[in-house]
Amino acid sequence: MEVITSVRDLRERLQRAPDNVFVPTMGNLHAGHIQLMRLAKRRAACTVVSIFVNRIQFGPKEDFERYPRTLQADAEMMREVGVDVVFAPTETEIYPESQTFVVEPSDLQHILEGAFRPGHFRGVATVVLKLFNMVSPRTAIFGKKDYQQYVVLRDMVKQLALPVEIMPAETVRAEDGLALSSRNAYLSAVERAEAPRLFQALWAVKAELLAGKLDFQRIELQAMATLAANGWRPDYVSVRRQADLQPPGADDRDLVVLGAAMLGRTRLIDNVEVSL
Repeated sequence: MEVITSVRDLRERLQRAPDNVFVPTMGNLHAGHIQLMRLAKRRAACTVVSIFVNRIQFGPKEDFERYPRTLQADAEMMREVGVDVVFAPTETEIYPESQTFVVEPSDLQHILEGAFRPGHFRGVATVVLKLFNMVSPRTAIFGKKDYQQYVVLRDMVKQLALPVEIMPAETVRAEDGLALSSRNAYLSAVERAEAPRLFQALWAVKAELLAGKLDFQRIELQAMATLAANGWRPDYVSVRRQADLQPPGADDRDLVVLGAAMLGRTRLIDNVEVSL
């Protein structure tokens, strides 16, 4: 496994591996990330993983400064999986000057997560496009836990005609259902015991939909009330179309239930897909 910190060295190394699969991460790796890497290993001879905490996707009051940075432990995990190339640049390597050219996603950036994290998807799309230009992957793998991010990046690749396949991967969960996330480390023991309730609330919405109850607003508000009654501060629970995350019509069958809520000082997101 090679750990590379400069764009120049990365490009030179990948000239010998043009058929690579890429897993972008912000580090502090967990079993969900490792599953993405295992998928990558099965799809190409060279697996590339980036470790970079991207300042421009964080809001001014978010957790950029305290986001866990654990490169040494991450490297041990990646070596065990068999990752070929780790790209771990500094901030000045990715942004050698102020980033005045940015990727402006569609109106999709303003709903759901975007409504609560203004500018987040602009920052995500901009850094991912830069990383794609640096790595030149054949395929990039993203977990479905960040469902809206996956849709934004899928649409970016399609509309900008990028030669990259975007491959979604299923969410990896703990035994109690909690979606694995680097931010789970912020939870206290009591909060960790409570945390699976978000997934349970979304699953309850799914059950209602499968039972033929399509009063979306009532079902969404009921789920949010359940969370609030148990000490959460919900931002949203929303039923949307899988294809474009717009509100579903009567004939839509492939849906996704998305939710985000604060538990203590930690904001958790999750989703479940539904096919009627």
